[in-house]
Amino acid sequence: MHRAHDSLYAAAVTVLIAGLWWGLSALPAKEPPGSSGIPPEKVAAYVYAVIKADRTLYTTEIVNRLQEKGVTTASEHWEQESTLMLPAQFLHLSGKLAAEGGSGVRYRLISLWPIYHRNAPATEVERNALESLRKNPDLPVTGIVISGRKQFFQAIYPDLAISPACINCHNSHQLSPKRDFKLNDVMGGIAITIPLE
Repeated sequence: MHRAHDSLYAAAVTVLIAGLWWGLSALPAKEPPGSSGIPPEKVAAYVYAVIKADRTLYTTEIVNRLQEKGVTTASEHWEQESTLMLPAQFLHLSGKLAAEGGSGVRYRLISLWPIYHRNAPATEVERNALESLRKNPDLPVTGIVISGRKQFFQAIYPDLAISPACINCHNSHQLSPKRDFKLNDVMGGIAITIPLE
């Protein structure tokens, strides 16, 4: 019985990650000069829609459902404990896989209260965006960022506490600087970066 659940879990995660990877790898890396391509704001909105849908589905239909049925749990040390990965880990790993796809599109979780330093805002612009999202989570914060000689469009969308799994992890983690999250609180942001070349 345990092997059947492991197989089901592996298949579900593979389908979700493959769908997200395919969606991002289908984006053109460069627009020909003089062509009218999709505005970066729309591309970011499309990417965010896929990320949000995949993450919500994973959180509600896999993590929450299997935990409620007592089949398995989600844990930070999922590889060693043969449990489900946490929703934040799912997003982190799918973002890493998408970055390896070569499209130039990158996304990651950031927070003013990160459990791990890798999730802290990388720039003052990201920090200000997170502060803005705390006050108004209905609108993403967008702008142009420069890295080296390249320009990127960046959109930061709110990362909401959509599940008890999110809240329980952050409120009980020994490294968490904030332990009073409630459902639908803004926990941070999903930063999507798209090359403009």
